[in-house]
Amino acid sequence: MHVVVTGSSHGIGRELVTRLKSLGHQVIGTSRDHSSGVRLDVADSGQQARFAAQLNGQPIDLLVCNAGVYLDRAMSIEDYTSEIWAQSMAVNVTGIFMTVQALLPNLRRAEAPKIAIIAPQMDDDTSQQGRAYAYRASKAAALNVGQNLATDLRSDGVAVGIYHPGRLRTNLDADEGEISVEESVDGLMREFDALDLETTGCFHTWDGRIHSF
Repeated sequence: MHVVVTGSSHGIGRELVTRLKSLGHQVIGTSRDHSSGVRLDVADSGQQARFAAQLNGQPIDLLVCNAGVYLDRAMSIEDYTSEIWAQSMAVNVTGIFMTVQALLPNLRRAEAPKIAIIAPQMDDDTSQQGRAYAYRASKAAALNVGQNLATDLRSDGVAVGIYHPGRLRTNLDADEGEISVEESVDGLMREFDALDLETTGCFHTWDGRIHSF
């Protein structure tokens, strides 16, 4: 299986690349720097075009859109700028669409292509407690983009799933997270395996539960 994972310099993206490679799959990981092997700023149309050209028409069986930014963590209303909003939307929303757009010819060449969109959502008990406006809005928009892609790409045989990876224990949220990156990836990989045209458009948590927004 040929897989592309965006945003693979750390966290879920890096673990997915490691795990998929260990299973013998051909995996390309991308990041805004060269730390993951391939440089790709998902919000840069020129880089998207060059990346697609480098693939030279090779089929993509699974595209994992994981690249994202969280620029307004603990930011007060007074601190917001138009640049914070613009960059959050450019990476977290437009970046997903542009990645799919650029690699759609490669996906169409695969036998049963899949797109997995990683779209973390605030938990139900924190979803309306204020702050993180740009992040929350961008992730809600990413969900919308994913579900509309599922509708439009069904006729091409491309299945699209949107996944909430859970509250992860990371360097930033070591005391707040509920699961490890490894646990999240275990579940996400099971979800990717189960994704098909019957379940396209699904919005699931990392452990297979239907997630409501």
